This record gives sequence, C-alpha cells and structure tokens, in this order.
Amino acid sequence: MNDGSSGRLERMLGLVLKAGALTSTSLLALGLLLQLAGVDASLSASLTRAGLIVLMATPVVRVVVSVREYAAERDWVFFALTATVLAILVGSLVVAVQ
Repeated sequence: MNDGSSGRLERMLGLVLKAGALTSTSLLALGLLLQLAGVDASLSASLTRAGLIVLMATPVVRVVVSVREYAAERDWVFFALTATVLAILVGSLVVAVQ
C-alpha cells in the first residue's frame, strides 16, 4: 500500500468513525432528552437502542471498509488479517444472537 492510498484509507476510516460517533451520540442524546421530558417511553427507548446499535456497529463498519480497501489495493497480507478480524466479529455476533 503506497502513501497516497494509505492516506485515503485513513481519511475514509476517520469519516466512518466520525459519522458513527456523531450519529450514535445524537440518537442517545435525543432518546435521553425525550425520556427526561416524559415523552412517549417507547420512542425514547427505541432511539436509545438505535444509538447503542450504531455505536456497536461503527467498529464493524470500519473493518468492512478496511477489508474492501485492502482488496482493492491488492494488499493481501492486510486483507487476510482484516478479513480474519471481520470473520471473528461476525462469528461472535452470530453466537450472541443464538
């Protein structure tokens, strides 16, 4: 991976992490505010749950973006490593859901 593509990957990953953090923070804050205001409890619970899901999904999306970029760059060592991490994350999700 050359310096140009490395910088591109870092910018993309930064954008993914920033978007995930801002989205989850917004959803969690809105859910909390609605709960404190006494507005519909199911709506505030749903917003809070969505915020937590986005927060937990953000690192997974980061790994998916990394896998895609390493494959596009034909950097097979890092592709294999990040694909292994992704497989472990997906496997743990499958086990947790069952």
